[in-house]
Amino acid sequence: MAEDSIKKLTILHSNDLHGDFLPKEVDCKEVGGLPRLGGYVKKVRGEKENVIYAMAGDMFRGSVIDSEYQGLSTIDLMNTLRPDVATIGNHEVDYGFAHLLFLEKCAKFPIVNANLFITMNNARVFTPYINLEVGGMKILFIGILTDEVLASTRSEKIIGSFIDLEAAAKEVGIICDNYRTVRTDMTVLLTHIGLENDIKLAGMLDPDWGVNMIIGGHSHTFMDKPEVVNGIPIVQAGTGTGIIGQIDIQYDQEKKTIEDFRWKCVPINEDTAPKDEVLEDLLDSYRTQTDSKYKRVVTRWARKLTHPSREQETEMGNLYADCMAWEASFDVMMFGSGSIRKKELGPVIEYQDMVENTPFDDTLHMVELTGAQFRQMVQHLMRDDAWVGETEFYQFSKGVRIVYRKSTHTIEELKFNGEDITDGMRIKIGLQKYHFSNFDEFLGVPLEEVKKNMKPRVVATSVNNIIEEYFSTNDGLDAHVEGRIVILD
Repeated sequence: MAEDSIKKLTILHSNDLHGDFLPKEVDCKEVGGLPRLGGYVKKVRGEKENVIYAMAGDMFRGSVIDSEYQGLSTIDLMNTLRPDVATIGNHEVDYGFAHLLFLEKCAKFPIVNANLFITMNNARVFTPYINLEVGGMKILFIGILTDEVLASTRSEKIIGSFIDLEAAAKEVGIICDNYRTVRTDMTVLLTHIGLENDIKLAGMLDPDWGVNMIIGGHSHTFMDKPEVVNGIPIVQAGTGTGIIGQIDIQYDQEKKTIEDFRWKCVPINEDTAPKDEVLEDLLDSYRTQTDSKYKRVVTRWARKLTHPSREQETEMGNLYADCMAWEASFDVMMFGSGSIRKKELGPVIEYQDMVENTPFDDTLHMVELTGAQFRQMVQHLMRDDAWVGETEFYQFSKGVRIVYRKSTHTIEELKFNGEDITDGMRIKIGLQKYHFSNFDEFLGVPLEEVKKNMKPRVVATSVNNIIEEYFSTNDGLDAHVEGRIVILD
């Protein structure tokens, strides 16, 4: 091979930062934080010849620095971090679709997405791809978004997305057929659909489209090595600023082949990454402004509580579900597991902790189900996809007991207040707006059928208003896993 035809390329990648801007203290060592993440990117850019930094969605949410400024602060920080390309994730639409378009105008880096479009004329909302030229190489990046964006924008009737992987794969083919030329050296899918869907998508791609790799996000997967499907390596870098993915490539430009592909995840800490002082100063300016408002103690729990997994009953899940059912007009609260963002919290709860743990403040709705509909709903929630993070899962308030056997797909016990739930029983359920708006898809029961039992109604205008009042008037709160949801193999 000709020596001068061999090119080196390094692709750094992050995903699901979720406002994880501040460092943490772990074993007396500073871990993560945006200044050190930026410091690592800056260091690699200084040490390596050809470097691209890609962001695979969900920059927003999870931090009061983000929510206080509705993402403007995050865009400002990202402009200083300087990714070369980004795609949007499902949480990028949390502040509304029109606001996302405004934020995109504020971004000084390209944001690509191929499968979000205006339903009236099928016009794409974003630029679907970008060709980045680095070191004489041309790298085609295509952005693909999870169909969860539809769940977040049900009220946005003019916005749509290709909702299945087959259609997304077809869109990749259209872009590759039209915009991948003889000058294109590599094609990268920058996705936000989760690892399981990345694996399925890779299997659907025609080898002639020339996709070389998938850099993903959404499922917060920490990987030891790439998944390789259909000859395509798939990588993802967990979540937050405590880790970054790094791909080192040797590429033969004459043969148009990747001769060497090496991937690793690098921990971001004081041993691996210096601080970017400019980023730290900018972050401090935002933190100073938010601390005066958010650094006040709301309550003290009896101890630290945990929420280790969305797909199981948890201590914090029980606490929040019971909080919503406190003095409520309904019988059972089904609190979305994904609404709880921290894996552990307490015992001292500051206002900042409270709003960062449940950042999706929305209205609270009440519906009435028959016992038969409740059973149908539980059966739907416990389907196989639930155990790989592919579906919504819920935390139930006190009084509910569900025993489900995965191997036989059967509900072995379904009780409320110690009594078996019969088909004719009536149960009033509390749901956050996000889940009410996606009732049929998330709960597997037609909302139109449920409306025949009782007209649904809004019973509270703010979930976080209830949480704050409950916390501030109840000191020493505690919760335990007590067998509300029992999953048998």
